[in-house]
Amino acid sequence: MYWDAHIHLEKYKDSEIKQFLSDDRLEGMIAVSMDLPSRRRTLQLKRKFPGKVFAACGFHPEQPPCFDRDRWFSFLNAHRGEIDAIGEAGLPYYLERERKKEGKPFDKQAYLHILQTLLKWADEWDKPVILHGVHEDVPLICDLLEETSIRRVHFHWLKTDPKTLKRMEKSGYYVSFTPDLLYNEKTRQVARSYPLERIMAETDGPWPFEKPFAGKRTEPQMVWAVLEELARLKGLPLEKVAGQVRENTRRFLRIS
Repeated sequence: MYWDAHIHLEKYKDSEIKQFLSDDRLEGMIAVSMDLPSRRRTLQLKRKFPGKVFAACGFHPEQPPCFDRDRWFSFLNAHRGEIDAIGEAGLPYYLERERKKEGKPFDKQAYLHILQTLLKWADEWDKPVILHGVHEDVPLICDLLEETSIRRVHFHWLKTDPKTLKRMEKSGYYVSFTPDLLYNEKTRQVARSYPLERIMAETDGPWPFEKPFAGKRTEPQMVWAVLEELARLKGLPLEKVAGQVRENTRRFLRIS
């Protein structure tokens, strides 16, 4: 059995999702949202495919900071019994680089406020968090996390330095890998060094991939390629790696 620990499921048609779920080995998917419309559809998908789709509601940082705090709180609080995690959330590494390259002003403080707000609610409601953190933003996110009591933390498709990686390992945070594990050496280095007991696998679908996946629709079944490559990098049997990654995902969601 396997899980897709991070997928933008609301971007797929219901017919495609049914096709994904026709694979009996797919135990579940953690569907992350980006904004108000996507979080509504994400919850609808959870209701439509109970026990298979787990809903994370959040604000993706790589977009303008249009965040109405009262409106967000009203929605999340009303549905917090259904929400399995807060996410996707984080800081806008790529957007910030783009704005600075164009010589445009960038208000990072607005994004910090959004992230702090979402972490505060996750802390109060005892929800795990799914985070978008890239390079120098990761230590800053770790600083914010340490101001809370949140321990179920998942950095998806992680990109960071060895020192920060050790800090995350010490804190017991989870990281996940996408199909780029098969061809991105920096990703492979992270996978080699991080403990298997804190690793999950994802597709970040419908994000497209390169090399053996070029031109193919991103779908949960690609997780198997991630698990196979992870087993090779760790020098362990596929059965052991797949079982541990499955257990990690269930532990993150508190599924007994």
